[in-house]
Amino acid sequence: MFGWLWLAVAVLLLDQATKQLALAHLTLHEPVVILPVLNLTLVYNKGAAFGFLSSASGWQNVFFIVVALIACGVILTLLRQTRDRLLAVALVLVLGGAIGNLVDRLIYGYVIDFVDVYYQNWHWPAFNVADSAITVGAILIAFDAIGIGRSSQGTG
Repeated sequence: MFGWLWLAVAVLLLDQATKQLALAHLTLHEPVVILPVLNLTLVYNKGAAFGFLSSASGWQNVFFIVVALIACGVILTLLRQTRDRLLAVALVLVLGGAIGNLVDRLIYGYVIDFVDVYYQNWHWPAFNVADSAITVGAILIAFDAIGIGRSSQGTG
């Protein structure tokens, strides 16, 4: 199933390209209204999902780098072992997203987020293409775990 790695590369390239566009064209914490429920807002996330540990003293960047490297190793091992297409796609989506955010942490010391979905005064935490790929991959892994999309031969 390593033939699916092109998808991880595509996620990584799209993620990094959109982050560079965000850095070039957005001002930190200044929203640009796209739709009544969507802004582009540049945010530097030093934590994890939903800003978890973002206010820690700095050790969290090394921690998240180590976690990402371990996760990438585990994903590659699982990818080598699976014959299920749905699971392979799910794993490479998570892999591409993990590498995308890992690159940010290695270069900047934080993750660049810029998509701001909201309703009235309630805002979902800002996210990026890598986060979206990780989320879709995780949902597909859950589908695979409960048998949705799996054929009787296990080839997805």
